[in-house]
Amino acid sequence: MLMVVLATSCKKDKAALKDYDNNKINLVIADNFNLSAFSAALKRSGLDQTLQQGAGPYTTLAPSDAAFSDAGYAGAVGVMTANPTTISRIANYHTLDGRYELNKLPFLFNQELRSRGGKLYATHWIKGQDTILTLNGSRVISQNIPASNGLIQVLNRVLTPYLHDLLGDAIAAESSVTLFTQALRTSGVLQTINDAGPYTIFAPDNTAMQTMGYNSIEQINNTDPEILKRLVNYHIVKDRRFIYDYILSTGPSNTSRQAMMDGNSVTMTLVPDYNAEGSFTGITLRGIGNTNELNLVKQDILAGNGVLHIIDGVLRITQ
Repeated sequence: MLMVVLATSCKKDKAALKDYDNNKINLVIADNFNLSAFSAALKRSGLDQTLQQGAGPYTTLAPSDAAFSDAGYAGAVGVMTANPTTISRIANYHTLDGRYELNKLPFLFNQELRSRGGKLYATHWIKGQDTILTLNGSRVISQNIPASNGLIQVLNRVLTPYLHDLLGDAIAAESSVTLFTQALRTSGVLQTINDAGPYTIFAPDNTAMQTMGYNSIEQINNTDPEILKRLVNYHIVKDRRFIYDYILSTGPSNTSRQAMMDGNSVTMTLVPDYNAEGSFTGITLRGIGNTNELNLVKQDILAGNGVLHIIDGVLRITQ
């Protein structure tokens, strides 16, 4: 009788193993040595169970381990010891319900997608002989890795879930640009950028504003709103523009012109990556009145109706 029980138990175990699907998205990711940090994020958030048990289809946007390192996480250990709420938000923002073959998207600019954590923006580019896919200005470096319940797209950067629906709230949350934020308020332009948009703002940091003579919030409040309006409108683009968008859309001269909301233009110049010939690390900016190039301090801060970049100087219309 004991032998019969044992034999029956063995048959059930073999049947269970036969039915076990080891090709689910979370297991494919766990099996990829270059995605260990994102695998840890799925475990930490509990999404690994969803991806294991759910029929899907799902699409996961998996940042590489190098991307997590660039974002300040020391591999899987760093993810497992980080703030659990932050990791859960990251995992959800990188998970989409549905099967998204990004290479089959139309050749359009910043098409809106929805993940479990909010809106994403995908662009399908043709650059020379290459077809390039971007999400929120990050690059898809490996695409359409198949799993039994969906697809995996590997990214070169960790996407930051946006916290604010309105660009005005996003810029107000940045402590390094309080003077420019006040200039937006006093000029009346803050209401404009809180409309539907989208908008892109290149916000000078506080040191840059002080160099221009705006040393305090009180001083800005006492400035003619029309003067402030001319200043802030030269820092706003009536479109959504990630930094990588400029890298991909700039021609062989490595410079391009961006029309700003006041009708004047800013020259964008690509910054070469000296470790990779033909590649670029970012951009510098020069207003029509600037004598020097301005640099990015922080980039691609996404809000629901636009993107914020922080720069180390004020764009000038006149010298």
